[in-house]
Amino acid sequence: MNEALRQLHDRKSVRVYEDRPVPEDVKKAILEAAIQAPSAGNMALYTILDITDPEKKAKLSVSCDHQPFIATAPMVLIFCADYRRWYDVFCANLDTVRKPDLGDLFLAEADAIIAAQNAVVAAHSLGLGSCYIGDITENFEYHRELLGLPQYVVPAAMLCMGYPTKQQLSRPKPPRHAVSDLVHENGYDLEKAARMPRMLETQQGKTGEELQDYIRRFCQRKWNSAFSEEMSRSCRAMVEAWLK
Repeated sequence: MNEALRQLHDRKSVRVYEDRPVPEDVKKAILEAAIQAPSAGNMALYTILDITDPEKKAKLSVSCDHQPFIATAPMVLIFCADYRRWYDVFCANLDTVRKPDLGDLFLAEADAIIAAQNAVVAAHSLGLGSCYIGDITENFEYHRELLGLPQYVVPAAMLCMGYPTKQQLSRPKPPRHAVSDLVHENGYDLEKAARMPRMLETQQGKTGEELQDYIRRFCQRKWNSAFSEEMSRSCRAMVEAWLK
């Protein structure tokens, strides 16, 4: 296994950081790595918000499902899907320009997430831990105002970063599924997808009633949760604002 592959296998989410800042040259290296990511037509349909204001971090720690570690994370980046720049320059140079549509939103979201993953990999290679915060897609109206987002700019992902504590470094990475379970050849394999209970048995090391209890608790914590419902509501609001 080469060094790049080893780093990808070793990387895990980190939510507890040492109380020390990320040097500016390290931050710059992470941001430069992010913008090396592939993007649709090399358009870079994203904007990265570097959140350095402690008050904003504190507010985000509440609005993003009450996660206090966000407020003290040494480095917080928000990756926004952004078609505003291109739409403005198109309108300035052409008489007829269609408005950004749903496909444009999905394309910009993909660009933003790909850039975020580049940042995650770069951070790990430089000794930093990171954690994706999907909750930035909740409370859209609030986050739009807090971050001053114009039309055709919406939050896609947030990353918290910092130097991991010793406990975080020693904590084992949660097991992943096998390639044979997640890779379907030439098309979607319903029979393979139906093996999900066996996949969970292998991943979680649970069987029978213990596995059923895990599935029930996981569903209540993630799927049936209030934050999950808010995320769906907020995403609908994003789409409505984008298409307005």
